[in-house]
Amino acid sequence: MSRAIIHRLWKLLVVLLLQLIILNHVHVLTYATPVIIAYVTMNFQRGASRLGLLLWGFVTGLLYDVFSNTMGLGMCSATLLAMMQPLLLSLFTPRDAADDMVPSMRTMGTHRYILYAFFSMLIFHAVFYALDAFTLSNWTLTLMAMGIGGLMAFIIVVFAQILSPSKN
Repeated sequence: MSRAIIHRLWKLLVVLLLQLIILNHVHVLTYATPVIIAYVTMNFQRGASRLGLLLWGFVTGLLYDVFSNTMGLGMCSATLLAMMQPLLLSLFTPRDAADDMVPSMRTMGTHRYILYAFFSMLIFHAVFYALDAFTLSNWTLTLMAMGIGGLMAFIIVVFAQILSPSKN
C-alpha cells in the first residue's frame, strides 16, 4: 500500500471517530449538527483521479451513514462534494499551481483556502440537510440548519488546518 493511501485512511479514521464520538452529539437549535466528514474529500490533491476521488467520497459517506444511521445522506453529500472538488479547486487555486498540490493554507494561501473550505462545507451541508428535510414545508429551519451546520463545520476545518503539523 502506498504511503498516501495509508495517510488518507488514517485521516479518515480520525475524522470519522471525531465525528461519531463528539460532533454527532452537538446540536444547535436541536437540529443543526456540524458534519466534518467532507474534510477527507476536501484534502485530495489537485489532479487526482476522478474515479478514485468519487470512490473515497462514497466510502467516506457510507462509513458515516453506517455508524450514524443517516440512511444515505452522508454518502450522497460526500459523493457530490467529491464530484465537485476539482471544480472548486480550480476556482480557488492559482493557475500556476502544481498538478499534485494538496489543498491547505500553506499551499493555497489563507484567503483562498478559507473560501475553498467555506464553499465546500456549504455545498456538503446544503445537500445533507436538503435531503434530510426532503420537503419545503419548514424551509426556514432547513436553511438555518444548512447555514449553522456548515459554518460550525467550516470553523472546525479551519482550526484543524491551522493546527495541522503537515508541511503540505
